Amino acid sequence: MIVRTTDEITGTNRDVAAEHWRSKRIILADDGVGFSFHETTIDANSVSEFHYQHHVEAVWVVEGTGTLTNHETGEVHPLRPGTMYLLNGHERHRVTCDTTMRMLCVFNPPVTGREIHDENGAYPAAVQAS
Repeated sequence: MIVRTTDEITGTNRDVAAEHWRSKRIILADDGVGFSFHETTIDANSVSEFHYQHHVEAVWVVEGTGTLTNHETGEVHPLRPGTMYLLNGHERHRVTCDTTMRMLCVFNPPVTGREIHDENGAYPAAVQAS
């Protein structure tokens, strides 16, 4: 059994931040459960581009409002608490935050915590934990 709190993760190597977002990686690949689980917060009035070419991501919005743009289809979806989106087709997408948004995210395959978004907003296929 694994029990963790976000307080324990804050300020550790599982607490990853970029210009407009912060991700607390609660479960990672080295936990050996086949997925990773993150609490991600994205700043108000920000725009973030992502493209997970090697991962499927499920996102559950728990706080804040914004929009999700699917670059593959041009569709725009409102985001608010209670909204879930699944990137099961590795879609290039944009998250535009009207207010600070907090989301719970699941990745498969699990991330190691060492990944860095490349110029396309993607993670590499596999990164070894160290």
